[in-house]
Amino acid sequence: MSLHQLVIAAAARDPGAVAVAGPGGELRYGDLDRQANALAQVLAGHGVGPGDRVLIWLDKSPLAIIAMQAVLRLGAAYVPASGTTPVGRVAFMARDCGARVVCAPGVLHSLISAELRSDARCLNLDDRSWQHEGPGTPVNHLVQSAELAYILYTSGSTGTPKGVCISHGNARAFIDWAVHELGVQPGDRLANHAPFTFDLSVLDLYAAFAAGAAVCLVSAGLAYAPGRLADFLHRQRISIWYSVPSALIMMMRDGRLLDRAAPESLRAVLFAGEPFPIRYVRSLADWTSARLLNLYGPTETNVCTFHEVTPADLERDRPAPIGRPASGSKVWAEKPDGRAPHGDDTGELIVDGPTVMLGYWGSAPQLGPYRTGDIVRLLADGSFDYVGRDDYLVKVRGHRLELGEVEAALSSHHDAAEVAVITSGEGIDCRLLAFIVLRAEANSGILAFKRHCSVSLPPYMIPDEIFFVTKLPRTVNGKLDRAALIDVVQLSVKEPAS
Repeated sequence: MSLHQLVIAAAARDPGAVAVAGPGGELRYGDLDRQANALAQVLAGHGVGPGDRVLIWLDKSPLAIIAMQAVLRLGAAYVPASGTTPVGRVAFMARDCGARVVCAPGVLHSLISAELRSDARCLNLDDRSWQHEGPGTPVNHLVQSAELAYILYTSGSTGTPKGVCISHGNARAFIDWAVHELGVQPGDRLANHAPFTFDLSVLDLYAAFAAGAAVCLVSAGLAYAPGRLADFLHRQRISIWYSVPSALIMMMRDGRLLDRAAPESLRAVLFAGEPFPIRYVRSLADWTSARLLNLYGPTETNVCTFHEVTPADLERDRPAPIGRPASGSKVWAEKPDGRAPHGDDTGELIVDGPTVMLGYWGSAPQLGPYRTGDIVRLLADGSFDYVGRDDYLVKVRGHRLELGEVEAALSSHHDAAEVAVITSGEGIDCRLLAFIVLRAEANSGILAFKRHCSVSLPPYMIPDEIFFVTKLPRTVNGKLDRAALIDVVQLSVKEPAS
């Protein structure tokens, strides 16, 4: 069964059940089915068919889910972009994947229409006359499991975003595992904290649809409002919560989450995307009897390992293990020489199996195992501990990004001579620090560089702090010494006015 058929089946079983609760009110399965079908007919009129790509530039909402479902019903693939994504980046994504249509509301529609001109058709989602039409002819294109379902654009090391191509089979392997492991039922209410551009959202949406449960959308404005998030958990009677650890830490530290009893409805708290300091996990375990699960996997593999927190984990001085294989995956570790690590040795985690992506859009297909670039240690019980990265792919507040892409954006400013970007801190306190050597007679300040970044980068990739320096530290081999950059923070050699 393909992803859109999950909704069709749920609507047939119980059309009056709540499918989506979020900004704009509730959407029941029968209405989701009808409106997705109607919008699919509109998209078909714009030439969308099997194998096409449709970019959806829209804030998280029931309408965004309707659009995603409409695209899938045509045998096409959707490409999500959040409403805060800069128009230049959206235009790049649309051109890169050869989008047949770009769906956007009102002002965003005007912006992308002017930017793309004749590169793609643009559909104004504020024109919702189709929502009030009858059921029409059912649209339900049958797709094979290996066919493309969606493309998630991630940060690229060369300064260019990369489109991760996920098939229906890739997604279903993960979703089927999650539904079974969590025992998702029609009465469940799953919180959706992650943006639709982030692979965490795949579980929230499709595990709910597979079981005929409800997915409760956390709007972008609510996502990092700790007190309101804690209220949301209670008000929406959430039974399954899934987010980056940063969100949970923020709720505990600043949202007074632990000051009142955990909701009786809550039975599973899932976290992924970055290490979760064990002291906060202990606090969660004291607060709720719900299952606590650490999920692991890059966008290219979705979740490929998991670990349920045990009392023994709470005695550790480091985050809980990332655990054992999930979703039918095969995982192992290799040292640089190809041998398996032993004892306290570490190695790179490698993944093979049904959730491994089709490949990056425009590049050769992914054939065989995927090398994650994550360094792990094999534990005595056969599970894995996460150690760190072997490159400059980092996580900032749950978002994966390449430091090289941020550096490329900064370097394109006319006043930048040299640029380096690092991270400082961990988890919710992780910050992006940029170091810039200015060209002679440059007069640009911090705000000018941040504004420049905002043209091509999403908000989470804009540096938190920018330092102007006379030179960047180098190793004896002449390479950039990133480890020494943190010491430069204390120097503040040169800082023009903003």
